[in-house]
Amino acid sequence: MIDVTLLLYVGIGIALLLFLILRLKMQAFIALLICSITVALLAGIPPDETIDLVKKGMGDTLGFVAVVVGLGAMFGAILEHSGGAESLAAYLLKWFGEKRANLAMLITGFLVAIPVFFDVAFILLVPLAYALQRKTGLSLLHFAIPLLAGLAITHAFIPPTPGPVAVADILNADLGQVILFGFIVGVPTALLAGLVFGKFIAKKIFVAAPEITDNEYFRSENGKGIPPPLMIFAIIAIPIVLILLNTFLNSPLANNLPIPISVKKTIQLIGHPFTALIIANLVAWYLLGIRRNFTPKQLLEITTASLGPAGIIILLTGAGGVFKQVLIATGAGEMLANYFAEQNIGLLLFAFIAAVLVRVLQGSSTVAMITAAGLTAPLIADNYSGTSLALLVIAIASGSSILSHVNDSGFWLVSKYLGLDEKQTFRSWSVMTTILSLVSISLVMLLSVLL
Repeated sequence: MIDVTLLLYVGIGIALLLFLILRLKMQAFIALLICSITVALLAGIPPDETIDLVKKGMGDTLGFVAVVVGLGAMFGAILEHSGGAESLAAYLLKWFGEKRANLAMLITGFLVAIPVFFDVAFILLVPLAYALQRKTGLSLLHFAIPLLAGLAITHAFIPPTPGPVAVADILNADLGQVILFGFIVGVPTALLAGLVFGKFIAKKIFVAAPEITDNEYFRSENGKGIPPPLMIFAIIAIPIVLILLNTFLNSPLANNLPIPISVKKTIQLIGHPFTALIIANLVAWYLLGIRRNFTPKQLLEITTASLGPAGIIILLTGAGGVFKQVLIATGAGEMLANYFAEQNIGLLLFAFIAAVLVRVLQGSSTVAMITAAGLTAPLIADNYSGTSLALLVIAIASGSSILSHVNDSGFWLVSKYLGLDEKQTFRSWSVMTTILSLVSISLVMLLSVLL
């Protein structure tokens, strides 16, 4: 039975959230807190208990997310300033050749966005697309769309990027399984949205690269040259391999393997996201920093600066946890769960639609992911397994990626750097993100049936 009044209060809260972000241009962190407190008070929760909900929701969420996002930001900053992203791109282009340069761009975007934020990775790598356009005479979109597809998919689907880390924590999903299914869904999605659509739209819209101003792209900040690409591959792989190994050894698949308990416990320690990212940071600090003549003071400045953007994401994620806690405390989550069960509306589809609506209305994929996770978490039934929870994270990521348009900063970033007008950006970037979203949710639905 639906309590219409309670549902109305939740609707008022979400409408208030969108009003504060869209009309008043309020920072999403404080807007989410205001929304959560408003819903709690409207639902009759006493003020003192409401404040306790804020503390509990924030604390429970940030205990995990703050550590992972902070470590991930520092790791990515060292990789960025050392020239590691450029090294990786140059190696892949050399290996794949000019005819398959678009595939090399896709793989580069896919890999570099694991440790580096989307916008930073795009700004770092777009000069490579410029160079390829000048050399081949093909439309810039032939190389830029695959690059953007790789960046966007990893940014939304594969930890330790902040979005999926936050959603996995709110939904209590295993991070290793999220990484695994992020790759399973992400690879075919990237091929369709990046390569296939990239070739198609490049024939429809010709865009030339901007005039060259300097030739300093493949040079690290301190003029020390770029690190070996295989080293970069290995360093990026460290946290991913350790987390996946931990997930595998502690899953039913490894129950019959003759592995000593001491080994399992050791893997549990070094394969936990905290420890895995600490190890990756230490390796990057030494190999990409100290060994390449960066001073400890420079490394301190680089890593400290990286925590600024990370702090915004951490606080935003905590506010999403508060919203989830309020929905649980008011009983709105349980009520909606029962209603959707009666209507045979699957949780995957609900999560996807919730993320789509927030994404289209307010623009930020991170806000869309966290809001949708907060709405979805109270609806999760006890029989939801690790696989189902991981797929739920990917479903939310799919919805949060759809139809980037004028209220998304990514839309203007792409438009500016590729020299596109608004109509061309809609036809290329916006359509690509929509294809990415629809293909990925289709694969999630298919996997949910098969597994």
